[in-house]
Amino acid sequence: QVQLVESGGGLVQAGGSLRLSCAASGRTFGSYAMGWFRQAPGKKREFVAAITWTGRSTRYADSVKGRFTISRDNAKNTVYLQMMSLKPEDTAAYYCAADPASYHYASVSEKEYEYWGQGTQVTVSS
Repeated sequence: QVQLVESGGGLVQAGGSLRLSCAASGRTFGSYAMGWFRQAPGKKREFVAAITWTGRSTRYADSVKGRFTISRDNAKNTVYLQMMSLKPEDTAAYYCAADPASYHYASVSEKEYEYWGQGTQVTVSS
């Protein structure tokens, strides 16, 4: 099985930056797409960003496009989410997820992802 552990969350002022990391361990020999999702209390989980196994294709939610960058280092079994120009509305628990069935496609739908991390909290103050 695959274990995903997020880190890097915290409290930051509006306009600041954070970099989230998601380390994968376990049986991670095959290819997989990776995604980032976020969820605020009382709200539905929403898509943030996704990346294919090769890293050559990425997708972003309109709300974060131009501010967030997803990347991965397969040698380290780690995916990153660089967040810049953070806004209070970015406040949420951020989750990384893995889709082992996808190689060429990075899905925006949480239904496509099989493995999930425990989440890391990002709080942006005004």
